[in-house]
Amino acid sequence: MVSSDPTYDELADEYGQNGRSRSAPRGVPQDQAAEESVLGAILAEQGVYERLAGMLEPGDFMDPRHQAIFAAVLAVFDRYEAIDQITVAAELSAQGRLQEAGGQAYLNELVYELPATVGAEHYARLVQRASTYRDMIRAAGEIGELAYRADPNIGESLTQAVELLYGVRGADRRQDFRLLQDLLSDVLGDGSEEDAGVDGPTRTGFQDLDALLNEGMHASDLIVLAARPSVGKSALALTIARNAAIGQQLPVAIFSLEMSAEQVAGRLVSAESRVESARLRVGRHTEEQEGRISRAIGLLSRAEIHIDDTAGQTLAEIRAKSRNLHTRLQEQAHRRGNGHNGLGLIIVDHIQLVHGFSRAPADTNRVSEISLISRTLKEIARELQIPILALSQLSRAVERRHPPVPQLSDLRESGSIEQDADVVVFIYREDMYDRDEYQDDLVADAVHQGRNEIAQLLVAKHRHGAVGRVDVRFVPAVAKFEDFYAQPEPDEDGF
Repeated sequence: MVSSDPTYDELADEYGQNGRSRSAPRGVPQDQAAEESVLGAILAEQGVYERLAGMLEPGDFMDPRHQAIFAAVLAVFDRYEAIDQITVAAELSAQGRLQEAGGQAYLNELVYELPATVGAEHYARLVQRASTYRDMIRAAGEIGELAYRADPNIGESLTQAVELLYGVRGADRRQDFRLLQDLLSDVLGDGSEEDAGVDGPTRTGFQDLDALLNEGMHASDLIVLAARPSVGKSALALTIARNAAIGQQLPVAIFSLEMSAEQVAGRLVSAESRVESARLRVGRHTEEQEGRISRAIGLLSRAEIHIDDTAGQTLAEIRAKSRNLHTRLQEQAHRRGNGHNGLGLIIVDHIQLVHGFSRAPADTNRVSEISLISRTLKEIARELQIPILALSQLSRAVERRHPPVPQLSDLRESGSIEQDADVVVFIYREDMYDRDEYQDDLVADAVHQGRNEIAQLLVAKHRHGAVGRVDVRFVPAVAKFEDFYAQPEPDEDGF
């Protein structure tokens, strides 16, 4: 809930100890009759509270008496006792709040003047809706105060404003049980090629990896891609972004906290054209390479890849921007009448560069902050029903092992990354380490392929399926990953 406003705290003085209360101040959303009715229904009939569980909290009631009564209901329920005006009155008395709640007479009045218990859910929704509107008013007031203070750090003020808005819980908070038979139709797709790129998983573009991940990255999944620095996390993420945007024509959002948008674009063109990025920057390329670059730019220009390179972004900013872009794309798709439904993939590069909901001071517990970041990214994935690919650094512990194959315990700064992630994929490139001391064991024909092209994607956690290893080819000159058994193009000419 949004923090309280003294204007609303003063309303307690307007309520008498007994009898009906006066209405809320003019313009303040409240449904006094609904509050009385929902409490009367809970006290009058066993099982009503269970039907409403999760819909309301004490703070959702405007009348302070009703807040006290509902808090007592929760306490009685937690002790597995029957809920009625006798047990609730006893609980209020034990808390020293019986007179504050209007006394035994008011509890009896709520029950005896109740119109009917069958409409309890409807009354609860009315109370919930009025509470949400009051929260919106409070949030608007606090945002106004932020603007009046005119802090020099406008970015921090905007972050706080977004936090306040996200502190307003939606009016439809409760997600109830769903019948199995209603879900079975969603378990298997209809197998039609026409819908494969719309409602199905977002494919990585690597055949063996997609097969291991049950055809790709699924909606609401948090996929963590981890490796030591300079091993190729960003390169692999950009390859996956390219495959989703071009191969499936899905909109992709990239939060690039390490590279500028221009650098991201340059790396995409380099990988697509197979021309080294150094040649692109200085313009030293052959006529044949010029043609490849032109074709790559033409192909990538049709890819709907949205890049945000704001440095040091907070979770609130990432969440707000993701939701806004997703909603905008849904509206555009609806107007065009096509099958795509918002974003197909969100990429965060990388977790260790993200701030919590506010830009924390240097002495902040970073482990706790990383835990908050991974948990919130998972919540965003579930909220928007979009897979999120989050890049993460590995600790130095991996380099002290022999051979230095990554493990889940190497995830840097927080074990909660492992806990929150649905899929954890490590990149292992043997050429990054001294391999003279131990045998090549990546693939049988490694010696024929060139060791600097061999990489492994190690699926160390998979909540929905098997773990395993996928061999891929890494082309260091253009920082590109490819399917291992795909036929590579001829090497580019040297400088």
